Amino acid sequence: MLTLLSLGFLIGLRHAFEADHAAAVATLASQSSSLRDTVRQGVAWGIGHTVTLFLMCSIAMFINGIVPEQVAVALEMAVGAMLIGLGLDVWRRMKQDRLHVHVHAHREGPAHLHLHAHRNEPERHQNLHTHSHRIPYRAILVGMTHGMAGSAALILLTLQTTLSFTSALAYILLFGLGSILGMATLSLAIAVPLRQSSQSLLWAHRGIQVAIGGVSIFLGAAILYTQVQAVIR
Repeated sequence: MLTLLSLGFLIGLRHAFEADHAAAVATLASQSSSLRDTVRQGVAWGIGHTVTLFLMCSIAMFINGIVPEQVAVALEMAVGAMLIGLGLDVWRRMKQDRLHVHVHAHREGPAHLHLHAHRNEPERHQNLHTHSHRIPYRAILVGMTHGMAGSAALILLTLQTTLSFTSALAYILLFGLGSILGMATLSLAIAVPLRQSSQSLLWAHRGIQVAIGGVSIFLGAAILYTQVQAVIR
């Protein structure tokens, strides 16, 4: 039993690094004000993910059933739509920054191009400071959506490999703790290049944001396409 519970923790740790999870948290990290706030976003995602898994798996085991296939497909499609929305939101915020290039000259040395973003810095700083002290409800909701979509396979695995209701719940909790730790680690890994590029290489920072939004949209569209094909067949 101890081996099984340890396996649940490790599977949860790996589960956090799946492509759609990483894309969602990357979009959340792109609007964070600090490394600490980014990690909070990842932890909040993990908490939302764990709460949903625990509730849905508990209900399914209590009634000795599983999530119907039609419901599972609908939940997966909801994840796809959510990823597309998150990616578009990243691009929307980039447009609001009003990035442009102009020639910058010094008294000594040749003129060079300078990449500049027009922002209302005092207002932006105040908003980021305020948001960093709030509960990241958005990240929690994103995690809960992922938890609902991924619960069917986990329920089947739990029901088939555990011997009791209590041990099954313990497995799910350890799975959730692993996903929280994994997502916090992933958030930190994403936050470091975002933070560094925003302070010194604005063009690189913008490029990373474009890539984050594009990957999120692509993965969301791929999930929607896969689920539509499954329904058609």
